Amino acid sequence: MSSKQKRKQQSRAYARSRRHSTYERQVQLAHTPEKKLEYKWIIMAISFLMLFTCLGFCSSNKGLYLGAITETLGIERSLFSLNDTFRFGISALVNLFFGALVAKFGVRKLVGFGFASLIASVCIYAYATNIFVFYLGGSLLGIGLAFTTTAMASILVKRWFTGNTGTVLGVVLAANGLGGAVAAQIVTPIIYSGAYGYRRAYTLVAIILAAVGVLAVIFLREKPKNHQGALITKSQKKPRGGGWTGMPFRDCLRRPYFIPSCIGIFLTGMVLSGINGVGSTHLKDTGLATGFVSNALSIHSLVLLVAKMLAGVLYDRKGLRVMLTLCNGVGALSMVCLALVDNTTLGLYLAMIWAVTSSLSLPMETIGVTLVAGDLYGNMAFDRMLGIMLALNHAGYAVGALVVNAFFDLLGSYRYVMMGFGVLLLAVTVMYQFIISGAHKDRVAVEKTQK
Repeated sequence: MSSKQKRKQQSRAYARSRRHSTYERQVQLAHTPEKKLEYKWIIMAISFLMLFTCLGFCSSNKGLYLGAITETLGIERSLFSLNDTFRFGISALVNLFFGALVAKFGVRKLVGFGFASLIASVCIYAYATNIFVFYLGGSLLGIGLAFTTTAMASILVKRWFTGNTGTVLGVVLAANGLGGAVAAQIVTPIIYSGAYGYRRAYTLVAIILAAVGVLAVIFLREKPKNHQGALITKSQKKPRGGGWTGMPFRDCLRRPYFIPSCIGIFLTGMVLSGINGVGSTHLKDTGLATGFVSNALSIHSLVLLVAKMLAGVLYDRKGLRVMLTLCNGVGALSMVCLALVDNTTLGLYLAMIWAVTSSLSLPMETIGVTLVAGDLYGNMAFDRMLGIMLALNHAGYAVGALVVNAFFDLLGSYRYVMMGFGVLLLAVTVMYQFIISGAHKDRVAVEKTQK
């Protein structure tokens, strides 16, 4: 064979080799799964944005409008504040049927309806002149927040995340504090820009709500395709205090710890909301300087921003018992410190301790309710159990302020009710030890039958 023929043979062999390797690369690329952003992170981002906007602009800074509206329209503050009673009452009622509503209408429709209710509410607050119309605004606010905040975010996180749900939920619910801080910087100068500045502020809020509401409805999805298979299987490692299959709704209601757990949720909401609602007022009553009180409240808000995330991480790593005991224990300590505050150097230190410790206990008002519902009763009836728990929690909010201020009118000071509520919170914590033990025994028995 001549050298020319050899070169031709080598050239053909090389060409065949190139074609073969190209084909192999194409086959490999065709069978290599393309890395995509998991949709659960989009769900988390939308949930965070909803709480950031709805709670931050509609709830956290609601008190900023109080003086502006009442002074401009000549309405008594006590009459105007009754719209909050309507808000919490309607919110408790909606949450009671929340699971059934989600099952019937789905997440996206309820979120859309929630944003529409919030927009109607802020428009009423902006342009109403009659006190009864403001009560309608409070009712719509309760409906809107029920469908766009804690309950909805909890359900979405529970459906889309199978591990570290406490941590994820803590991050999402921390949006409340961040949203409130940002909203305050935006709306405060507008509210006080003139006699009707509050109307311009509420109009801007309505526009922001409309934009975020459209994004939420577009990007939200009911649940992942493998939602039923998302529960922990035998081959997976179960996270500490992680999700479990749970029991049917009727079985949950028959558990001997159902009523005690409901009482615990109600009392926790009543105690924490009632005491922290008068915390700044009590500091001023003791003669502390306004500037010091403002600084203490700023520290309180900053710590609260981190506290919800810490509570979620603690739940994922140590379980419900440890998280609940620490949060409630710190909460009882905060109430004792607040009760002992006076206009002395020691009183100043106690006030700062209260500012930190009270924030560390407040996750039991929000993320704690969700984690209790999921940990005690599981995933099967989670939506409906969460609705019941949140309804009782909001009922506790409504009662807490009335009880605390009734004791003040009777005794002339908040100190006694603070001490009493601190003891009550410790008693609730002890009761929860028996509740959690009973629930975890049921969990073991249920999981054995499912193997």
